[in-house]
Amino acid sequence: MNRISDFRSDTVTRPTEKMRRSMAEAAVGDDVLGDDPTVQVLEAAAAAVMGKEAALYVPSGTMGNSIAVKAWTRELEEVIVEEKSHIYNMESTQMTFISRVTPRPLRSTRGAMDPDDVRRNIRKASVHTPRTSLICLENTHNSWGGAVVPISNIKAIREVAVEHGVKVHIDGARIFNASRASGVPVREYAALADSIQFCLSKGLSAPIGSVLAADRETIGLARRLRKALGGGMRQVGVIAAPGLIALTEMADRLGEDHARAKRLAEAIAGLPGVFLDPATVETNIILIGFDHPRLTVAQFLAELERRGVLALAVFGGIRFVTHKDVDDADVDRGIAAFREILKD
Repeated sequence: MNRISDFRSDTVTRPTEKMRRSMAEAAVGDDVLGDDPTVQVLEAAAAAVMGKEAALYVPSGTMGNSIAVKAWTRELEEVIVEEKSHIYNMESTQMTFISRVTPRPLRSTRGAMDPDDVRRNIRKASVHTPRTSLICLENTHNSWGGAVVPISNIKAIREVAVEHGVKVHIDGARIFNASRASGVPVREYAALADSIQFCLSKGLSAPIGSVLAADRETIGLARRLRKALGGGMRQVGVIAAPGLIALTEMADRLGEDHARAKRLAEAIAGLPGVFLDPATVETNIILIGFDHPRLTVAQFLAELERRGVLALAVFGGIRFVTHKDVDDADVDRGIAAFREILKD
């Protein structure tokens, strides 16, 4: 079988052999009844890594974010979000559907909202307006090409939140990528938020699952909310086991993904129809503007696929994501495919 170089997302990562063995050997119990020992170890480890009192294992990042919004808000309230954020654009309107709150999207510079703009948009409840009760941040920022939101920006927004009695939640689906790129420990990001969600099933390579971390009382409520949303699981240690390996062993290798993304970006920038500044590639996501005289985005992706290279169309352009299961040979194949298809 011909090798496929799959750059569609870091969600396509496959579990390592050690993860597969851990699934077969995992000690299990009924997690809804609170006695799955592997889940207990994972949640305790996640809380410790994030510097929080407690953590909750959930099936997906979207569920983790949904639970956080529900825990921190009430109906008739408002949530400040960044206009291109995943929580606002890619989670099937969970804010309005589940929590019955209104998102207020604000502009940003590569995911970093202006703290003064945030301050101006915090509202008090009245007969006409909702109360702002939550600010949601995203780090790294998916739709800004894996941009790292500077910790100085998060600190400034946290100060605004404290000033106005507003909670802060971080969608940290790729917070370990942000940490690796910036050198800032994940617990320093987490310390600036009342809750943080991170994914085990992206660059960390576990097959399933995310974790929500917060104070103990909020996680107690979150456990009830998870059950209400259908996320209560039984002998879930079989999937928590590879999650534990992801958490404790996989973060250190994320720099390899970042280096490969940068190399790919530098090699294809300037090719006909490709609009890309390699300096904006900070982590493992490359967003490519594409405007070619003879090829549409769909046609170009079809040509890539004919050459064994998979990518996604997003935002009118193309997205490449590097991860554990693409190596230097895959990057070379991607570069060669770009050059062959776009040669004059």
